[in-house]
Amino acid sequence: QMKLEESGGDSVQAGGSLRLSCSASEYSYCMGWFRQVPGKEREGVASFDVNGGNLKYADFAKGRFTISRETTKRVWYLQMNSLNPEDTAMYYCAAELGGSWFRRCMSRGDCTPSSATVTWGQGTQVTVSS
Repeated sequence: QMKLEESGGDSVQAGGSLRLSCSASEYSYCMGWFRQVPGKEREGVASFDVNGGNLKYADFAKGRFTISRETTKRVWYLQMNSLNPEDTAMYYCAAELGGSWFRRCMSRGDCTPSSATVTWGQGTQVTVSS
């Protein structure tokens, strides 16, 4: 069974940077990062397909965040630069076979509910202070 483990969340000042990491027990999945603020719906941040292509970014992430992965395909990252207080959220890595929910969430913003095809990490908190 696929398992994911995130790390890298922290508290930073506005304008700072963080790199989140996600380690997976398997590969051959679509992989991505999502975030959620209490009281709001989960939203997509960035994702790529099983081959590491077809990168997608939320509008708020373009130019500031970069998703990448190691060649082992089992670890992927989210480099976040120029952070602002609106980026404060719980960040989750996720993986999905096939990627149909990923495409729905990243392309149409239709991220709720999740899908049984998606495996979620436990989340890592990012807090940005002004």
